[in-house]
Parts: sequence; structure tokens; C-alpha cells
Amino acid sequence: MGHRFELTDAEWAVIKPLLPNKPRGVPRVDDRRVLNGIFWVLRTGAPWEDMPERYGPRTTVYNRFNRWRKAGVWARLLEHLQEDIEDSLYMVDSSVVRVHQHGTGARKKGARTTRERRDGAISTGRSRGGLTTKLHALTDSRGNVVSLSLSPGQAHDLSAIPDLIEAVPEDTVLLADKAYDAKGFIAALVERGVCPNISNKRNRKDPRGFFPSLYKLRNAVERFFGKLKHFRRIATRYEKRADNYLAMAQLASARVLMRRL
Repeated sequence: MGHRFELTDAEWAVIKPLLPNKPRGVPRVDDRRVLNGIFWVLRTGAPWEDMPERYGPRTTVYNRFNRWRKAGVWARLLEHLQEDIEDSLYMVDSSVVRVHQHGTGARKKGARTTRERRDGAISTGRSRGGLTTKLHALTDSRGNVVSLSLSPGQAHDLSAIPDLIEAVPEDTVLLADKAYDAKGFIAALVERGVCPNISNKRNRKDPRGFFPSLYKLRNAVERFFGKLKHFRRIATRYEKRADNYLAMAQLASARVLMRRL
């Protein structure tokens, strides 16, 4: 059953050159085997402790995921796959993700108070659905992800824009819904040389030019979120640490890109 989640030879050929060189000394567990274990957890959403033994020691697989996240391996893999993405049309959106009870209780180093412990659960917050995280994505017109970021679930969509706007190339068009209809954001886009095609809020007194036919193409980013949430570790947040959850999202996005490209 789990074998269908494993890397193909073509996918492994893409990833292998990007992994850290094997250090001298005791040989480490086979990288491809470990990666298959990570992808099994990512796709099934199961706890690390339930990972099948064929992928090696569970602590080894988890520690490798963590160590390579700190080394930026997962971010570099996604960046490598994005090198050929070039488009004139981009879109931004967000998706709310429920935080599982196992994903709560993160604590900042040195935290002593209840407030500090609560704030240690970075990028989680209370919204109508309970404890949630908001995953933000910038994609091209084909739904290829360009940038990802996180914010607490109750935060406004514009809260993550500083992390995403720099990834929008100049001389392009950006599609977004009316949640992004804010003067400051639109001014920043124009200053960057990006043409905003953003739905007007109902209470806007000076409606901007808007092309509904172009706006319909925004479903590409919605389809991207749909594919990303096939990975159950993304559809529900089990990670206490925001950087671990973002790393999972980067890995899932890389898998989607590898299968498409």
C-alpha cells in the first residue's frame, strides 16, 4: 500500500544531487529510503511512530527531516524546481488549515509564562474553526507554486504579503480576490511594476479597472491548494513548529512540481 507514495527513479534523479554530501565515518541510512519514509508520513498524515520499518529507524528518518530542514535542503529543492517558472500572470491566495491537538503546545526557548508558551506555537491562532494556521501561496497561471508563507489562522490575508510580494516578477499581472483590495498593497504592486487585477470591495468609493474574464483564471491557485491537501500532513497541521510545517508544505509542493515538470 505505502509503495505508491515512494519516489520514482525520475524524481530521485532530481533530488539526489541536491542532498548534502555524505560525511566520512559511519555510513548513514540510504537517503532514498529515508526520503520515501518522509513522503509516506507526508502523504498519509500518520505519526512518525507508525512509519513502516522498511524505511529504516523512525528516529533516523525524523532526525534527517529535521536536520535537512535546518540546513535549508527542502527550501533549495523547491527553488531548484522553480528555476524554469516564467510567466506574465501570477495569483495569490490563502487556505485555512486546522491544527490538530498534537500540533499545539510549541514553546519558545526560555519561555516561562503561559503567554510565552502560547506564543511559541508560531503561526497558529484562533478563528471560527478553532485553532488554525493560514497557508499563503503565490502561483503562476498554471498553478506552479512560486512562494509559500504562513500566518496565524485569524490574521488578515494581507499579513503575509511582505513575504510573497517580493516573489512577484516585474512587468507582470497579479490576480487576487477582494481581501487584497487595500490601497497600500496596490500601491506597492504598482511601484514594483506589477499590474493588479484585484476584485473591488463593495464599499470602495473609487472602483479600479478590473477584468472579470482574466480574474476567472485565478482558479489555478485554488487547484494548487487542492493538490497540496492530498497530502494529509498539509490538510491538517500536526507539527508544533511552524518551520517544520512550512518544510512539509515545501516538500509537498516539490512533489507536485516534479510530477508536473
